[in-house]
Amino acid sequence: MQESRLFKIVYHLLDKGQATASELAQKFEVSVRTIYRDIDALSEAGIPVYAEAGRNGGIHLMNDFVLDRAVLSEEEKQEILTALQSINFTKNISGSQTLQKLSAIFHLSSENWLEVDFSRWGNKGTDNEKFELLKSAVIHQKCVKITYANSYGTIRERIIRPLKMSYKSMAWYLKAYCTEKQDYRIFKLTRIMDLEVLADGFCKSSFPEPDEALSQTYNTIKLRFPENMSYRVYDEFDKTQVSRQENGDLIVSAEMPEDEWLIGYLLSFGTQTDIIEPAYLKEIVAEQAKKIYEKYKS
Repeated sequence: MQESRLFKIVYHLLDKGQATASELAQKFEVSVRTIYRDIDALSEAGIPVYAEAGRNGGIHLMNDFVLDRAVLSEEEKQEILTALQSINFTKNISGSQTLQKLSAIFHLSSENWLEVDFSRWGNKGTDNEKFELLKSAVIHQKCVKITYANSYGTIRERIIRPLKMSYKSMAWYLKAYCTEKQDYRIFKLTRIMDLEVLADGFCKSSFPEPDEALSQTYNTIKLRFPENMSYRVYDEFDKTQVSRQENGDLIVSAEMPEDEWLIGYLLSFGTQTDIIEPAYLKEIVAEQAKKIYEKYKS
């Protein structure tokens, strides 16, 4: 199991001081790429491990790091167990001998405080399977053909280069490069209807951050909701973005991307929201609502 290997890597580095990726790959009978992924996972879990380039480089632990239950506080012991348990669940693996061993060493019980299920209610595992296929495509840098439903309901096939899985606002997204649009795009996993991992590989690039040159523009959107929409407002916006008026109305002010997704999102509230700012969005949403009306009227 991967997390057992992670623990053994930490022990090896504590014992030897440092090691090269090729040495660790040979010792644990995995690829060098896998070792670097393990190092990233350990770092994300809070273990102070780093890779140093150069002639005398290699993989090291910070000099003051000691994995000894005698010098760890109770809080630190629990943090290590929690970090490994988090890795365990995000890898979608059940059961853990490593956690049991650490619990025994620390004389602490590893509370089963976290349960992760990537599927929607009523779904019988296809969401979990989709997540695993996309995760594998990201790790192994394989192109993926997807059938995707966009915010307007248009369904079409795309070839993408998946770069990173992202969890935001109660939903999973895939950050990728779209070969059709020749640009970076974000795809919501629940809207990926079908997917096929292709044999074609690609050289990985970094997905641009929001403040870099992206096709998406983020602006402040100001909306008004009646009091009876509180359940959805607080589901989807942080309380710091919401102010309550004397009549019970809720005013939401949030930075949101101005793209086709936003129009579909605003339409999803039906008549239960008023667009305050920017004013030009009212006309865009009204035009799209008119098209929907004309379609179903006929």
